[in-house]
Amino acid sequence: MNKTEKSIAVGIIAIIALVALVAVIGAVALKPEPELLCGEVGAREYRVANKVPGRIEEVYVAEGDMVSEGDTLAYVYSPEVSAKMEQAKAARSAASAQSMKAQNGAREQQIAAAYEMWQKAQVGVNIAKKSFDRVQSLYEKKVISAQKHDEAEAQYQAAIATANAAKSQYDLACAGAQEEDKLAANALVAKANGAIMEVNSYINERYLIAPASGEVTDIFPNKGDLVGTGTPVMNILDMGDVWLTFSVREDLLKGLAVGTEVQVQIPALGEQTYSAKGTYMKA
Repeated sequence: MNKTEKSIAVGIIAIIALVALVAVIGAVALKPEPELLCGEVGAREYRVANKVPGRIEEVYVAEGDMVSEGDTLAYVYSPEVSAKMEQAKAARSAASAQSMKAQNGAREQQIAAAYEMWQKAQVGVNIAKKSFDRVQSLYEKKVISAQKHDEAEAQYQAAIATANAAKSQYDLACAGAQEEDKLAANALVAKANGAIMEVNSYINERYLIAPASGEVTDIFPNKGDLVGTGTPVMNILDMGDVWLTFSVREDLLKGLAVGTEVQVQIPALGEQTYSAKGTYMKA
């Protein structure tokens, strides 16, 4: 191989090497970068709201404090609840008095008075009976008219009816109230007790209790502010219940399903990657 041929061969080799190098560089340069999806971290947040209207008397925590489930967070002063309790107690006292009256029946004085009226009516019956017997004897002898006889008989029957009515009043006083009246009185007592239980539940609601453990992130009203029923007072963030949310394009959904594990990186925690598993997908 002469010098010219060697030069041509070297040139061809150099061209081939250059083409190969360009191909490798192009392949590396044109290789698509991994698709990165940005998401956000979410956590369970509890909103503590007021059930009883009133005024914020005390706030026992501050924003950023860690609290445990069951901790007392604030106290709401509500004079209306105290007034309702007094009303409920008065209603129960009245209902209890009515129930005692129904259970005990008539007083001894009332029973004695009814008995005396019955005895008085019995005396009237005896007198009317004697008068009627005398008129009956005279009528049979045709001494008096039928009119007089009928009047005496009517007075005798009226006396008997009066005595029977007095006896019924006496029996009623001895028997006391009817069973229905006793049941109605007991129902009033139960209703009053229920009202007291209801007010007691409101009294307990004056203290705002943490529904879960977490961090107090927001406190809305200040001490002394008025709050109504359902007014948000503060938020509690439960860092024990955390999730990641990503918005994924449709062309990248292939291979993703509930239960799929992916690698995620949290910039605030450095370069380390973490495994996450899909638990829910929403169109």
